[in-house]
Parts: sequence; structure tokens; C-alpha cells
Amino acid sequence: MAKKVVVQIKLHVPAGQANPAPPVGPALGQHGVNIMQFCKQFNEQTKGREGLILPAVISVYQDKSFSFIIKSPPSSILIKRACNLAKASGQAGKEKIATITKKQIEEIVKQKTKDLNTTNLEQAMKIIEGTARSMGIAVTSEEVAPPKEEPGAGEKI
Repeated sequence: MAKKVVVQIKLHVPAGQANPAPPVGPALGQHGVNIMQFCKQFNEQTKGREGLILPAVISVYQDKSFSFIIKSPPSSILIKRACNLAKASGQAGKEKIATITKKQIEEIVKQKTKDLNTTNLEQAMKIIEGTARSMGIAVTSEEVAPPKEEPGAGEKI
């Protein structure tokens, strides 16, 4: 007989850094889950992915046991990592703070494929491009070259 799921808890936890402090402890403690057991299992499964914040869906059963699924990182975090940004633009429609190429977007789509609601590559790329634009990041079709110095720009007259 299958165990009956009492509740599903969704958390965003840094990879390899789960600990009983909030948000993990209170969310699991109120349902009677062994917090340290979850932390050890989560940290073991996310070893090597440090620096990413990973969504986890935890299913708690009637007997207080649990299982969890680790999803791929949010698109916004992958986009910020690709553009080497600490945070997105505060004025996304007015201010462009970085650029991202179609090739970088395709790499992000490959990581996110199982969690997106489409299997079509073109549609998945449109989803990620929309997220990038809403963060104030311009989408370009080719590699961005570093700015070239104009001849005579550094010369004194």
C-alpha cells in the first residue's frame, strides 16, 4: 500500500547549505519532519552545485517520513550568472544593464528543459528571453565583442 501524502512543501535552498535555520527548520518542523535528516540528504545530493539556489519540493507522508525532488535553478539566477550580474535592473523597461546571446540562452534552456512547460526548443528559448528582458537584459543574436577604442581617443592635442 502506498503512503498517503499529507502535505507538499516548496522551498528555495542554497545548494549544499541546507541547515535547520529558517526557512528550512520552521517549514519542516511544523509538519514533524526530521530536519537534520533532510539537511544531510539535501546537502549530499546538491554537492558540487554550490552557489546556486535550488527549489525543492518535499512530500511529507502520514508517518512523518518524507521524500523530495530537487528542481533546476530559477531562470533568473542562471541568466544573472551568464551575464556576471549581482542583481537585475530596477527599471527593466527603461534601463538595459547587460546583454545575453542566443547561444547563452540555449545553454540555459538545456539546463531547464525538464522544468519548463514546453519541449519545443524555440518556445523554451522565448520563455528564457522574456525573463531576461524583464530583468533589464538585452538579447542579442551574436557574441558581444568588447568595446573598441576609437583611434585618437587617448591622444592629447
